[in-house]
Amino acid sequence: MRIGFLLLAVATPATGHAQDGIADALGELLRGSRVEGPAGANGETVRRVPFSQAEMQLSFAPLIRETAPAVVNVYASSHVEVRSPFAGDPFFERFFDVPRMPPRVQSSLGSGVIVDEDGIIVTNYHVIRGADEVKVALADGREFESEVLLKDEGLDLAVLRISNDAPLPAVRLGDSEALEVGDLVLAIGNPFGVGQTTTSGIVSALARTPSGITDFGFFIQTDAAINPGNSGGALVGMDGSVVGINTAIFSRSGGSNGIGFAIPANIVRVVVEAAQRGEDFFERPYIGASFDAVTARIGDALGLDRPMGALVVDVVENSPADRAGLRSGDLVLEVGGKPVEHPEGLEYRLATMPLGSRAKLSVLREDRRMEIEISIERAPGGTTKPTTIKGNSPFAGATVQDISPRLAQRMRLPVDQKGVVVTQVQRGAPASRVGLRAGDIVREINGTKISDVTTLQVAASSGARWWQFTIERDGRMMRQVIRY
Repeated sequence: MRIGFLLLAVATPATGHAQDGIADALGELLRGSRVEGPAGANGETVRRVPFSQAEMQLSFAPLIRETAPAVVNVYASSHVEVRSPFAGDPFFERFFDVPRMPPRVQSSLGSGVIVDEDGIIVTNYHVIRGADEVKVALADGREFESEVLLKDEGLDLAVLRISNDAPLPAVRLGDSEALEVGDLVLAIGNPFGVGQTTTSGIVSALARTPSGITDFGFFIQTDAAINPGNSGGALVGMDGSVVGINTAIFSRSGGSNGIGFAIPANIVRVVVEAAQRGEDFFERPYIGASFDAVTARIGDALGLDRPMGALVVDVVENSPADRAGLRSGDLVLEVGGKPVEHPEGLEYRLATMPLGSRAKLSVLREDRRMEIEISIERAPGGTTKPTTIKGNSPFAGATVQDISPRLAQRMRLPVDQKGVVVTQVQRGAPASRVGLRAGDIVREINGTKISDVTTLQVAASSGARWWQFTIERDGRMMRQVIRY
C-alpha cells in the first residue's frame, strides 16, 4: 500500500467543546506550566511524570479556552477556466461559434492562527494557492474578507490580514527551540470541516527532514491527531504559545496515523515580521555556499562519533562565505552554539537570523575546530528588469529575466542557477499555447544557446516557420519542435 505525505486542506466550517469543571487550583497549575519537580544542579527545571490521582485528573480546558479563539477557518475560492472540447479545433472554429464555457469555482478549506490582535493571520500557502478570494471565519462565527500580505510556496506559509474595529483574539508565537521530545502539545484546527477540534499528543521528534512537503525541511513531528482541514492550524505548547503551524501528515489512508508535521514557530515569526514590514516574499539569507549531508562513511573519515553537520561543497567567489574564510571541505557543526545535524538544519538556523546580522559558525577543518563569523546578507539582485517578448513567435507573451540569486530564490531554483527564466506567461498568448510556464529556463532556440535576455529576444525575432527549442523544467530538459 502506498504511503505519502498529505497536505491538510479540505472544505466546510466550525463548532467545538472543551471539558471543564476541575478545581481552580488545579486549573491554575495547568495554565501555562508543566508538572515540575525541584530545580536541577544547573538551575533548569527538572520534569517528572504525574504521580497522584489529582494530577492525573488535570484538564487542558483552561489552556484551550485561552488559545482556541485565535484559531480560525480559512476559506479560499478560485475561478478555474473551463475549455470547450471543441476549442482549438480548426474545423469547428471556422464553421461554428464555439461557446465559451462559464468558469468553475474551486474552493478549499484550511485553518489559520491570529498571531497579532490587529488581525495578522498565519496559514499554509497550499490552503490559499491560486485563490481569487480568501475569507476567514472566527471561532465565534464572525466572517471577514482577508488581504494576502505575503505568500511563500517554498516555505508553505502565507500571511493574511483582516480588519476589525476592536482588537481580535490572538496567541503569541513561542520559542520552538525550547521544545524537547516528549513535551505535551495540542493541535487545534478544523479537520474535515467538522468544526474546531482540539487533539493532544507529544512532540515525537524534532528537526525532521521529510522530502516532498516544502523546500525547507525542518519540522516538528507530533502524534497529536491532525487530519485534512488542519492545515495552517496551531500546534500549542503547555505555556499557551503556538510552537508550530500544522502542515502535513504521513499517511496510508489520508487520515491521521499519528505522524504529523508542523513548521516551527521560530521560522513562522520571521515570515510574519517580513509581512509586517511590507514585504510580499520572505527573503532567505544568502551566504554563497552549497552544502551536502554527512554520510556514515564521511563521518568516520572525519573522526566523528556520528554523522552530523553540513559539509561545504562549494563557495562562491566574493560571497559572504568566501569573505569569512569558509572553504570547500569544511564541516559546519554549530550555528550560534546550536548544533547543526544536517544542511537543512543549517539553512533553518540561518533563516531565523535577521538580515544584516552576523552568525558564529563552529567549523571542523582538518581535525581542527575553529570559529568563523559570517555576515547574513540578502541575495544579490540582477541588473536586468523583466522583459515581455513581443512579435510573431512561440515566445510572444512570455515575460523573461536573467537569473540572479535573488530571483532564483523567488522562482524556487537553485541559488547558483544561470540563464534566462520565464517569470510570467500571459493567458491565451502564443507562449501559453505552446506550454511555457513560469519557472521554465530557456536553454536553446533554433540552435542558439540562450545565455541572456538579449540573446533570447534576437532568437525570438528571427521570423522562422519551424521552431526547435529546449527548456529546463524542474531539472529536466524538454525539447519541442513546432511549426508556427
